[in-house]
Amino acid sequence: MLSLIEQIRTGSLWSFPGGIHPPENKQQSNQSGITQASIPSEIVLPIKQHIGKPGDLLISVGDTVKKGQALTQYTSTFMLPVHAPTSGVVKAIEPRTTAHPSGLAELCIVIESDGQDSWIERNCVEDFTQCSPDELIEIIRQSGISGMGGAGFPTAKKIQSGLSRTDILIINAAECEPYITADDVLMRENAQEIIEGISIVEHILKPKLTIIGIEDNKSKAIEALKNAALNKNIVIRVIPTKYPSGGEKQLIKILTNLEVPNGRIPADIGLMVQNVGSMQAIKRAVVDGEPLIRRVVTLTGNSFRKPKNVWALLGTPVKALLDEFGYQADKKLPRLIMGGPMMGFTLPHANVPVTKTSNCILAPTHQEIAPQAYEMACIRCGQCAEVCPASLLPQQLQWHAKAQELDKCEELHLKDCIECGACAYVCPSEIPLVQYYRQAKAEIRTRKVESDAAERARLRFEEKKERMERDKAERENRFKVAAETRRQEMTTSDGENAIAAAIARVKAQKEQSSATDSAVKPAVAAAIAKAKAKQSEAAKTGAAEPDNSEMIKLREERKRQARERKLEKESQTDSVESPANDKKAAVAEAIARAKARKAQQDAPVKETQAEAETSDDPKKAAVAAAIARAKARKAQQDAPVEEAQAEAETSDDPKKAAVAAAIARAKARKAQQDAPVEEAQAEAETSDDPKKAAVAAAIARAKARKAQQDAPVEEAQAEAETSDDPKKAAVAAAIARAKARKAQQDAPVEEAQAEAETSDDPKKAAVAAAIARAKARKAEQQNKNTEENN
Repeated sequence: MLSLIEQIRTGSLWSFPGGIHPPENKQQSNQSGITQASIPSEIVLPIKQHIGKPGDLLISVGDTVKKGQALTQYTSTFMLPVHAPTSGVVKAIEPRTTAHPSGLAELCIVIESDGQDSWIERNCVEDFTQCSPDELIEIIRQSGISGMGGAGFPTAKKIQSGLSRTDILIINAAECEPYITADDVLMRENAQEIIEGISIVEHILKPKLTIIGIEDNKSKAIEALKNAALNKNIVIRVIPTKYPSGGEKQLIKILTNLEVPNGRIPADIGLMVQNVGSMQAIKRAVVDGEPLIRRVVTLTGNSFRKPKNVWALLGTPVKALLDEFGYQADKKLPRLIMGGPMMGFTLPHANVPVTKTSNCILAPTHQEIAPQAYEMACIRCGQCAEVCPASLLPQQLQWHAKAQELDKCEELHLKDCIECGACAYVCPSEIPLVQYYRQAKAEIRTRKVESDAAERARLRFEEKKERMERDKAERENRFKVAAETRRQEMTTSDGENAIAAAIARVKAQKEQSSATDSAVKPAVAAAIAKAKAKQSEAAKTGAAEPDNSEMIKLREERKRQARERKLEKESQTDSVESPANDKKAAVAEAIARAKARKAQQDAPVKETQAEAETSDDPKKAAVAAAIARAKARKAQQDAPVEEAQAEAETSDDPKKAAVAAAIARAKARKAQQDAPVEEAQAEAETSDDPKKAAVAAAIARAKARKAQQDAPVEEAQAEAETSDDPKKAAVAAAIARAKARKAQQDAPVEEAQAEAETSDDPKKAAVAAAIARAKARKAEQQNKNTEENN
């Protein structure tokens, strides 16, 4: 069985599915040679004229440029530079409408031509065989060459992808699109340059076989190529005219019977496809040192007086070409189409510039190409699926694209659509299928870009999180190492640890304090034993009051020791932290004096409690206990009074000091009044006569209520004495006097109520109660009158 290359050499051809035979309409423009278009006064050069990213600007507004000068530079393999098509001055760098189906504006360099067309210094390669493949690829990239057949893929990137794995090099010369004859006339007039460009690519890729595929309707071009390739190992294969045989995958199928897998490129199966226009541009770049600054453009359609092909500088406005070559707009339906009738798109206006992929400007009349009719409903005839060269399902793709079901479109391999327009050409319902596919593809690309950006953001976030965790672990490790280092540094030269030494000192101090306590505790135990012995002796002898002098001395000694320890502790604290100011020291001294006085008052109370505990007479014991409780309460009341006096003595504010002193005096008077009350309560509790006890209790309660009423009166008087506002002072004094009178009136009433409660005669008790109620009402009426007068 013959190998694939042997089958190709023997003349074998294959076919692709689908395809159509639209009217060619090529004879209008291929009857004459290529004409040189004049230099326009203004050139609008888009910085992105290829598939990929735009280059970085090298110039600014106002700069003078020469022909062939690089205006942008590339920083990645999917970037291509653009060059000045002629000499002049950079007039502006701004967005302009470009040749794109969307009709949107892109950043463009506007050059005002000086008419001199002066070149920069060019670097020519006399013998490309002496250059390495990488050097030649770099020259091609620096020259800004992209696919000239309409796709615009960077040529250098495409060639680089096929290094060391290209078996068959295919040159696409089919030019199947109706009306377009740019490649046809280029092959007729520049066949030698094309063959030389093919030789350069062969030197880079070193393929086993090179094939030129050309349709049989280009007889003059076929003859020119055969004459130029007489001494070359190049197979020129003439293929049947069928649209779209010029598609990359379709031409591969025709010439090799191989199919490019879905999602792969021809280089993956050992193939490389290049356009004849790209081959001529490679020769000019390598041999002549000329970057891609011009191309052949077909001007055709019945709106031109004489259709032809022209050499046009990149960036030339379409309007300049129309004005120069006899364009007459159709009065009924003026239209300008960039590209052919099948894959081209309508321009928004004539001020669109020529780019690297602009191979044709079609200006038909309304009789020549009928305007698009209204879209009708699909009748499911299936003709679109029959003519699809990629074996897709155009009808279902259109449904999902129209419904924005992009996932379904991807499942049906929408990206394999070459947008040839064969489906729309045969559709009886006049459905613009290709427009739906283009919109869906653009939306899929946009979503993919957004998804990629989100994925990159997610990866950056995860990397940042990992980095932060790693830094945290490193910090913790550093802290641990530093702590260990500090512990080692703190170790003394003789091996003793400073921390251990501090702990030892604390333990020593604790043992010393415990020794002191242990020295005190035996003495306390001995004193208690002596006291108990004396109590037992007194009980035996019948003494009423045992001698508690030893117990009292013991208590005093313990208090003295406690005070000494406290003073020692305070002195240690004062040695570390000095008092903040003299005022705090004065307050502390005053409080200490108050506490000392309180301690002196506590001594008799405790003695009384001791007597009550050791008394044999229950009655006397109860009396003593009651008196002790009264004195204890009095002592508790005296402590705040003394503290208030201390604050009054040490206060900086005279007003506050006076208020505090008045309140202290009021509390002192109240305490003095409470003492008889409490003593009376104690007597009432211990009285043998129930009647006297009840009278004493009633009187005690009355005095207690009177004392409670006196406290607010005295406080109000204190406020009145210390108030700055005379009006407020007068009001406070009046209220104080009213409360005082009320208290004076309440006393007889309460005493009468007490007598009524304790009287044996019911009649006298009722009379006393009535008198008490009358006095009470009279006292209330007098209080109201006093308040109204005030």
